[in-house]
Amino acid sequence: MNMPLSRSPFNQTQPFREVLRRKHGVRAWESVIFLALAVAPLMGDHYGALATQIIIATIFALSLDLVVGYAGIVTLGHAAFFGAGAYAAGIASQRGWGEPISGLLIGGAAASIIGLAVGAIILRTSRFTLLMLTLCTVFLFGEIANKATSITGGVDGLLGMQTWPVFGLFEFDLMGEVGYYFAAAIFLLVFIAMRLLVHSPLGQSIMAIRDNPGRAAAIGMAVLPRQLLIFVISAFFAGLAGALQAEVNQFVGLKDIGFELSATILVMLALGGSGHLYGAIVGPAVYLIAQDVLSKDNPVMWQLWLGIILVALVLFAPGGLTRLFVRIKERFGL
Repeated sequence: MNMPLSRSPFNQTQPFREVLRRKHGVRAWESVIFLALAVAPLMGDHYGALATQIIIATIFALSLDLVVGYAGIVTLGHAAFFGAGAYAAGIASQRGWGEPISGLLIGGAAASIIGLAVGAIILRTSRFTLLMLTLCTVFLFGEIANKATSITGGVDGLLGMQTWPVFGLFEFDLMGEVGYYFAAAIFLLVFIAMRLLVHSPLGQSIMAIRDNPGRAAAIGMAVLPRQLLIFVISAFFAGLAGALQAEVNQFVGLKDIGFELSATILVMLALGGSGHLYGAIVGPAVYLIAQDVLSKDNPVMWQLWLGIILVALVLFAPGGLTRLFVRIKERFGL
């Protein structure tokens, strides 16, 4: 039997754009993201460098959102995967392989392997025990990086890196223009991949496990394997973000694998709002821009003012800035 015209998802009353919007949450205002990516390098060298760091932090926050927002696995050790990716790409570059695209894959693969080993252990626990094990993870790998001075450089960092031109044509310059566009292109690919993932059957099942793991197991879902899979995917993207930072900055230090980075990226995600993807974009941008503005105005006390702003946002926007935007939109019928 032929489908009635009124029910067809591709007729004139229901264009393909509407189908995409309903299924994947595509909104016209998302063009703001592309506009910001296009305008940032036109604002000067300083803001171009800041925009590059925002992009890298956003990719890192997106990877964290997979486990925290969508899988419901709270972690304080995600910087272990970021740092593993950074060191893997940096060591490869130091040893003579500086091709940027394969360097990203090397960083992501190294983080995935570590994520598989770590996830297979810690995901068998839950709640406070899980949280403490993730914290131990970042301290463990940070100490390994600190002690393995012959490989990582220890406290001096990984020196002697050289990133080759992208496609052999676009050389990374001191002004950071090539680095910015390279990072922006990687971000767009990661964002599209994340969007497809969270709306895929795997993504939907992960959210079902997050909401009610007992019921998910009762209907036949393999809870632990699916959690481990999303944990490894998240580690891959975190490692990719770390490798991207290593290639752009051509330096890797202990701060790239430390607890402070784990805590900071978690604050950024909480600021934007987890479980939306957009929160992982808004949070790092607001945090790093506020940090830049406040540190210029008051280099000594900027952390105090940033803390006050964060506390105020937690009090008045507990779900993050994205949920605050949704409430305002519903309140005024926008």
